[in-house]
Amino acid sequence: MITIEDIIKEENKVFSKTKLLTDKTFSYCPGCGHGVAHRIIMEVIEEMGINEQTIGVAPVGCSVLAYDFMDVDMQQAAHGRAPAVATGISRVFPEKYVFTYQGDGDLAAIGTAETIHACSRAENIVIFFINNGIYGMTGGQMAPTTLVGMKTSTSPHGRDLHNMGFPIKITEMVAQLDGVQFVTRQSVHTPSAVRKTKKAVKKAFENIKNKKGVSFIEIVSNCNSGWKMTPVKSNEWMEENMFPVYPLGDIKG
Repeated sequence: MITIEDIIKEENKVFSKTKLLTDKTFSYCPGCGHGVAHRIIMEVIEEMGINEQTIGVAPVGCSVLAYDFMDVDMQQAAHGRAPAVATGISRVFPEKYVFTYQGDGDLAAIGTAETIHACSRAENIVIFFINNGIYGMTGGQMAPTTLVGMKTSTSPHGRDLHNMGFPIKITEMVAQLDGVQFVTRQSVHTPSAVRKTKKAVKKAFENIKNKKGVSFIEIVSNCNSGWKMTPVKSNEWMEENMFPVYPLGDIKG
């Protein structure tokens, strides 16, 4: 029986968890941006009413945990191979909304070739790219996106430009490819940033509906455990150091 108190409570509600997140407690480190990114993606899928038509692909790294929390059909892929797996799914089921959810050590390192060629082929998928500049799950090693001078477990004195080269800005790289319709770089560390990211996510899934090719969304995030910082300090460090190298905003489309 619905009471007056229930009605008032529902009317006064300003937020409720999307039904497309499972009830399992997030296993990510406190302060990590993965949980917010998960929530945004699932909210958009629920609001668009496409949960029964959506298939996600999560490879190795912290991203592999996504299937524990995203209550849509999920497929695991080998390290770096998510765009290739997503290609197969999308071509077999062209009516589906197919996305990948990948970290920088995955997408911009072992998966560079799969990323570039899926984008070049204009596969009708969304690629979500979480960039925290480090290998978060496997020990905090230097990644292709690690900043010059940034300390990691494999660059304890900081990334040396002479020996280790520049960080790879793969988002700018894929934006040059004709098969890519929409490219943006966003974040999830503030309410304003979350709203902008959610708007981008919705646009990306609408592009799938309209058969427009690849939509590529980079989310610059923190890794407070890997960076050896508190969550608050890691967000401040991200703003001061990551954003100048990886500036936020739409790049294409």
